[in-house]
Amino acid sequence: MSTVTTRIILLVTSPRLPAGLLTAEAWDAVRAYPVYAAAESPQAGALRANGVTVTVLETDAQGLLDAIAGQPAAVWLAGATGDQPFARQLGLRLAREPGLAELELMYGSWDPPGARLLDAVAVMDLLASPGGDPWKRMQTHRTLAPYLLEESYEAYDAIVGEDHEALREELGDVLLQVLLHARLAEERDESDRWSIDDVAGGLVDKMIRRNPHVFAGAQVADIEEITANWERIKREEKARDSVLDGIALSQPALALAAKILHRAERGAVDVPLPAGDGLGSLLLTAVAEARAAGLDAEAELRVAALSFADAVRAAENVGAPE
Repeated sequence: MSTVTTRIILLVTSPRLPAGLLTAEAWDAVRAYPVYAAAESPQAGALRANGVTVTVLETDAQGLLDAIAGQPAAVWLAGATGDQPFARQLGLRLAREPGLAELELMYGSWDPPGARLLDAVAVMDLLASPGGDPWKRMQTHRTLAPYLLEESYEAYDAIVGEDHEALREELGDVLLQVLLHARLAEERDESDRWSIDDVAGGLVDKMIRRNPHVFAGAQVADIEEITANWERIKREEKARDSVLDGIALSQPALALAAKILHRAERGAVDVPLPAGDGLGSLLLTAVAEARAAGLDAEAELRVAALSFADAVRAAENVGAPE
């Protein structure tokens, strides 16, 4: 006489999605078979709210096998971390006795792209809340401003150095600054309060609005037309009195000079460069000449400065003991 092998469905779900948001296959399974779990969870609560019985079974793999003996199938509702130690123990037990039961992995939901951003928001909320990190709680947008610049420069260095692993880490540090600024803004007066969702929502709206060739079916011939559309939409969004409005005045001086020259040229504002032998006038003229030659004055000076720094380090090592 043949025996029926019990089917154990290990149901794994994403803790970053709302509880109860499961695939049709997962709902079919939990409604058709007994459901067990190691502990209470939001997912277990969501199943119960929809008429599914969930039994909390605080035991080992053998305890589950004993509980489901004689049943054709059962569902083990994994916790937020996937219950990997329990699954491994159960897998080893079934490997020793293959006919005892069959273990099947089923994903009831899975992390969408960007899901770890939710973790980052949750961690920052904990750090910046009472009982969290005192240093973060005492910061303001102004005290954090230098760190945003510093982290951005470090990301820039990683890009220039083509160090992609370092770039991943440095972009994380830039993201930390964004998250912390947004978290601090949540504690402002109600009339001036905003959150990371407002930041992300504004960005999404802007991207959709400024890319009509992607989101609104606008026809474009080439990259130049895409860029022209972007600039036109940007001008419509922000009424400006001058072609120079919106320039970041805190950027490095050579980059600032190049940006001002670019905006003046694009706006067809023909103003002669300041005359004189002063260093500022000479530097501005040098930036204008660099632009005319298709060069980036800021980048060129950076390369020269770093080359000089290498020479300084080499000179310091002359005669040094091996």
